[in-house]
Amino acid sequence: MKVLAAMSGGVDSAVAAARAVDAGHDVVGVHLALSRMPGTLRTGSRGCCTIEDSMDARRVCDALGIPFYVWDFSDRFKEDVVDDFIEEYANGRTPNPCMRCNEKIKFAALLEKAVALGFDAVCTGHYAKVVEDAEGNRELHRAADWAKDQSYVLGVLTHEQLRHSLFPLAETPTKAEVRAEAAERGLAISQKPDSHDICFIPDGDTRGWLEERIELEEGQIRDTEGEVLGTHRGARAFTVGQRKGLSIGRPAADGKPRFVLEIRPKTNEVVVGPRELLAVDEIRGTRESWAGEPVEQARAFYAADAAPGARSEPFEVMAQVRAHADPVPATAHLEHGEVDGAPALELVVQLRESLSGVAPGQTLVIYQGTRVLGQATIHRAYSLDRPDVHA
Repeated sequence: MKVLAAMSGGVDSAVAAARAVDAGHDVVGVHLALSRMPGTLRTGSRGCCTIEDSMDARRVCDALGIPFYVWDFSDRFKEDVVDDFIEEYANGRTPNPCMRCNEKIKFAALLEKAVALGFDAVCTGHYAKVVEDAEGNRELHRAADWAKDQSYVLGVLTHEQLRHSLFPLAETPTKAEVRAEAAERGLAISQKPDSHDICFIPDGDTRGWLEERIELEEGQIRDTEGEVLGTHRGARAFTVGQRKGLSIGRPAADGKPRFVLEIRPKTNEVVVGPRELLAVDEIRGTRESWAGEPVEQARAFYAADAAPGARSEPFEVMAQVRAHADPVPATAHLEHGEVDGAPALELVVQLRESLSGVAPGQTLVIYQGTRVLGQATIHRAYSLDRPDVHA
């Protein structure tokens, strides 16, 4: 099989490429240049896609004896990931740029180019598993190591993309084993730290970065009863669950800290309240996609071409809203609803255990067992105990 190995410059992608070579595949390494002005060096484990990372990827490919190329995807990355990130925050939502990068860059732009060039699959160092069901349909599952499992950030993959995806680290018990293998292979990046935070904000100051790019306007901070508690420099710089930086100036009546419960971009208001009101009971998402064949209830709903207000039959899921969060049991259904005054198809998840700090713009990924069913972008999440929110 002809395989294109996406080489980030890190240890995971290096070992994944090495295993693809060992499996007898015809492997070519490629590093994606995503930044128009990449830094020369990383800052510890912050950021990625730097010149240093490119050099590390080249050295790994030289050690493996495979060709190496650098592909410039910086324009596409800016448009589909960076600009999208700014726009989402400007609209009062909290996006996940890693999900968007996987969706738009690594498994859309990269995969499209790879297939066009005659490659059979794209190989990455993600910790996730692709399996086939009895009918030969591809499914996405969690990796063997749940501590490193990355199936959540791959929840945007479609059935067609899964047909061309190769994850050699799927059955690896621990990250320590990957590092040990890299060292045994003589790869210099065996102890290189994992990257974290948002790659295009390497100093980690997301709020400061956004304030330079989003026009902020002073507005009011209110509680759930509507009382004005203070002012802010711009609602778009806040995120649900945030505690620091509220600058209210006076304590709550009960003396407990207050958290951002909601951002209202249309009125430029920030609503705050006690921690317990961050817990949500129901999540609604749009732009749903399925990582493989949709569940039976969804297939029947799509085929029925139902009228506005119609709902699919419910199905049991585990719901996850962050990459490293624990999933919680829930019941899901599809519904022809309304979002911002326009008809929209919604994935509605009713939680059996509440989740805290869920924000519009985040990604909801649903599972059955270890299988990833699919995902949706959250547009509303709420607690039925809030007096000012009506489901």
